Amino acid sequence: MRIRRSLCGELRVVFLMMGIILTVSYTSFSQEKTKTIPDGTEGEVLVVKDTVAGIKPKKSWNEFNLGFTTLKIGGGFLVDYAAYSQDAEGKNQMDSAKVALKSGFKVRDSRIAISGKLNTRRSITWKAGFMYDGVLNAWFVRETGVMIAVPELWGNFFIGRTKEGVSQSKVMNGYSGEMVERYMASDPIPILADGIKWLGFLPKPGIFWNIGVFTDWLSEGQSFSTYSSQFSARVGYLPIHTPKSNMHVAINYRIGRPYKDSIQIRSKPEASAAPYFVDAGKFHSDQATYVGAEIYYNLGSWLIGTEYYLDKFRSPEKNNPVFKGGELVTSYILTGESRPYSTVTSIYGFVPVKKSVFKGGPGAWEMVLRFSQFDLNDGPVHGGKFWRITPQVNWYLSGNVRFELAYGYGILDRFNIKGATQFFQSRLQLSL
Repeated sequence: MRIRRSLCGELRVVFLMMGIILTVSYTSFSQEKTKTIPDGTEGEVLVVKDTVAGIKPKKSWNEFNLGFTTLKIGGGFLVDYAAYSQDAEGKNQMDSAKVALKSGFKVRDSRIAISGKLNTRRSITWKAGFMYDGVLNAWFVRETGVMIAVPELWGNFFIGRTKEGVSQSKVMNGYSGEMVERYMASDPIPILADGIKWLGFLPKPGIFWNIGVFTDWLSEGQSFSTYSSQFSARVGYLPIHTPKSNMHVAINYRIGRPYKDSIQIRSKPEASAAPYFVDAGKFHSDQATYVGAEIYYNLGSWLIGTEYYLDKFRSPEKNNPVFKGGELVTSYILTGESRPYSTVTSIYGFVPVKKSVFKGGPGAWEMVLRFSQFDLNDGPVHGGKFWRITPQVNWYLSGNVRFELAYGYGILDRFNIKGATQFFQSRLQLSL
């Protein structure tokens, strides 16, 4: 019964988005021709590759022209393997939390995606993502909506289900990130939300922004819908922007009301099959405020970036706790490629592979190192503190196949015990 209700809710989202697309399409045919901003796709669930400003992707076999719109069919599949080794203290912490670390394979993600561009005078793109949940044995709608170019307001508006826009690491497509998983302190930010978002960029001063308002009237009951309403903003400066070099500086702000005035902040140790290592437990809160900053710089094949957040919750009985955490990451692509940067969405995209293994080349090889930390201890809240350092190797066999190999070492401070865990992780990624 629960799955049937969920499916009905998901179909309701699909029909709403289709209505928006058709309405916008009809009204746009009569608009005056305007100068458009290059299109860009955004998000974790949509595997359709980001369109970099000023670069038009080549048409491939999975792209079609239907007259009133183009159509591109995409999809993705991730399978992980993870093994763990703990010292005696680490094992005692798992016993105290009543959880266990189990080595083995796990299907991390399986989805299909479609996208296109309407044949209108004003640039309007659309997309829809659908994910299969093996646990619930059901399909769910993920990133779905329309992007409308509004050069009169220096950017684009996205309407539908999408990323809020806070944190570059969170907004980046999950298939394009440097690491096997996002850093722990980004977990409290919901992966998706339903609403409207304004993305803008002023080239001359190099100022960009991403501002959105969201609600849960369509997504209530979804695993990501932990807030009933929220406002988010990312505003930044791009002092350097060339095809091979970019510097990105931004501040992030987010305020929202937790669903039913209750919240539970917790995080896995950057391993999807592992249990939650830090967990503040469920507590009453009618307002949550996130404030953070991010800096990224790439020069050719080098990329270095950092993000840091403070998460404050209005909860008098818990003395209004503040949690904190972030990451420092650097990567180098040995084969000479450079991660492209999109000024439409203000994020880095997929690594372009010069010559794939399937055409006699080496593919692309990337070396990555990250330090991350998340602290859920404050006042009467003792959720634990965990840090992890992770060297990782990424082998991009082609633009559609990627293999990742990571080793992690971390220290968990919880239950008045400090325990160490080693992580041995690998991932096979297929995307279209």
